Amino acid sequence: MKKILFVTDLYYNANGRRYYEEDLFITSKLRENLKLVICNPKDMDSFNDKFDLTIFRNAGPASNFPNEYNQFRNKIKTKNLKTYNSFDGKGDMNGKDYLIELTDLDYPVIRTIDRIDNFDKLPKVDKYVIKPKDGADSIGMEFVSKEELYKKVSKEDRNTLIQPAINFEYEVSFYFIDRDFQYCLYAPDKSKRWELQEYKATGKDLEFAMKFIDWNNIDHGIQRIDACRDENGNLLLVELEDLNPYLSILELSSELQEKFIEALKKSINKVLESN
Repeated sequence: MKKILFVTDLYYNANGRRYYEEDLFITSKLRENLKLVICNPKDMDSFNDKFDLTIFRNAGPASNFPNEYNQFRNKIKTKNLKTYNSFDGKGDMNGKDYLIELTDLDYPVIRTIDRIDNFDKLPKVDKYVIKPKDGADSIGMEFVSKEELYKKVSKEDRNTLIQPAINFEYEVSFYFIDRDFQYCLYAPDKSKRWELQEYKATGKDLEFAMKFIDWNNIDHGIQRIDACRDENGNLLLVELEDLNPYLSILELSSELQEKFIEALKKSINKVLESN
């Protein structure tokens, strides 16, 4: 039986999310058919070339272990390591510059710049959001006026993302395995981001999400398309999480959990059997 290295940080603490519980649940299900060992991300480079596949899951922000993450990415290329997700995505696995690219391509995304000189690309609003490019979990995020923005962000700064503050109705997330839609969750109370309920996505909603799945075009893995619905009823991309998306799988019905796990096993086995 082939061996899997499952990378996760069981002690990573995130607001509103039970990372360790989610990954313990997933590994308990994968162990039914697969041989698996759990590993902390700071130790992964000592072991990953001894396994048939490395599954990179709830490891927390890569900025917490930059050296190990960069070494891992290099080893994937030089040793042709099999990983899950595949590391050919254009979303969060490479940082946040994709938000700027999608803005320039005129995709339905919260408009984003990283140069104060490009301020005219943003809509005129009362408040703007600034956050570090390498941030995560809202760390370093601030809401500022236009006047405050020009004081806080210099013309030379290229490490700060600038966005309009959107007065949205709610946030909604679409979850995919490979290119196949699995389920959708939303936060009906926008002040409680991680109190999620199942959401019945419409055909138009799925068409929106698939635009980003098509654009990203990763070979295999789990993707989460985070969006918000604005005051006009339009969906706008907030984040394309293609590195290690939290799945909120413990919030799902047992039927949806089983469906997701079976799809995950099928996808992982397909990668293990590939040349």
